[in-house]
This record gives sequence, C-alpha cells and structure tokens, in this order.
Amino acid sequence: MGEWQHGLCGCFDNLGACILGYFVPCYTIGKDAETVGDSCILCGILALTPAAIITVPIIRQKVRERQGIDGGFISDCLLSFFCMCCVVVQMHQECMHMSPGAMAMERE
Repeated sequence: MGEWQHGLCGCFDNLGACILGYFVPCYTIGKDAETVGDSCILCGILALTPAAIITVPIIRQKVRERQGIDGGFISDCLLSFFCMCCVVVQMHQECMHMSPGAMAMERE
C-alpha cells in the first residue's frame, strides 16, 4: 500500500491549496469530489452543512482507494471530525497529483 504524498500537517507544502482549503473548503471539497467521480456541486453544497462530517470521509476514502493508500473509513471519519481543514488540504494536494486522463477514461 502507498502513503499520502503530503502529511496531515503538511498544509504549507502548497500555499495555494492551504488557502483554498481553509478559507473556501466547499470549493476544495467539490473539486476533490469531482476528481474521484462524484458531483462537484452536490459535495460542495454538502460541505456547507453538518453533512460534511460524512461527506468528507467518503471522498477521502475514494481518494485513498484510487491512490492505493492504506487506511480505513473509521480513521477517515475521526480525522475529518477533529482536523477537517487539514484533511481537506491533504486530500486536495493528493487530488492535484492524480492523472486527469485516468479519470476521463473511467467516466466513459
């Protein structure tokens, strides 16, 4: 199994992702959801509600599965509950490294 390319506290590895994740998390979550094949708009809207507590772990799980990263849904839920902004930034940094061509082929 692989590992995250950026640690949970690696927020400042990419200052742009950090700013987006902390100040506009609904946009960041939506774009990450789109990267793994979910609805950008729906997940972005859900990120503005208490449903973010379950939406973010679901997206995180899909990112982990696509990248072959070890972990479990329970740990995704706990991390999302206690460190939401750090999780959002970490996911976004990982999604930025995913190949867009592979996602286009899967959607067809």
